Amino acid sequence: MNVHEYQGKELLKKNGAAIQEGIVATTPEEAVAAAQKLKELYNSDWVVVKSQIHAGGRGKGKIEGKDQNGVALAKNHDKVKEIATNLLGGTLVTKQTGPAGKKVIKVLIAQDVYYPGESPTKEFYISVLLDRGTGKNVFIYSTEGGMDIEEVAEHTPDKVLKEWVDPSVGLQDFQCRKMAFNLGLTGNAFKEMTKFFKSLYKTYVSTDASMVEINPCLKTSDN
Repeated sequence: MNVHEYQGKELLKKNGAAIQEGIVATTPEEAVAAAQKLKELYNSDWVVVKSQIHAGGRGKGKIEGKDQNGVALAKNHDKVKEIATNLLGGTLVTKQTGPAGKKVIKVLIAQDVYYPGESPTKEFYISVLLDRGTGKNVFIYSTEGGMDIEEVAEHTPDKVLKEWVDPSVGLQDFQCRKMAFNLGLTGNAFKEMTKFFKSLYKTYVSTDASMVEINPCLKTSDN
């Protein structure tokens, strides 16, 4: 992973994808100011404080010597400051960093996207990468978002779906509709997901990425 989460989100947004908005902070004071700015924009005190390191598994990772996860929900600004203080300058150890961990220099203060609404939220797994065996790009997607895709593939392989894209032709509209349908989406959520697939593929191609992975990709309660 050669880009931080906030940088990846900027690339996705540039290519038309709807993202969880956020503001980067390097001090606890900047973190609080970012939370206050998000309150003005989205009228909620709730934000997610997310450590920015080049490794996955941050949500389950711990700051060395502290009972602090690398990603944490803050329901007020005092909690934002507390979490940011615990994270910044600390060493985050995750399954991907190994025991040495990685130092947290920045945190992303992110919009709470699990707000209540007309339908339940739903998490999906979506990635696009090169299938060297076929010479085509492939979407790997699943209804089981928020989980390690390797575990899903091992225990419930029928829930891991694939859609191959011929790079000389590009991603077709019918393929986006097929994938959205396979994820069980309808109505506005269906339309939004087809647009998201296009933005994801555009990001993958335009940045010459080896892989773009969204886990979890969230359907919000307002679809």
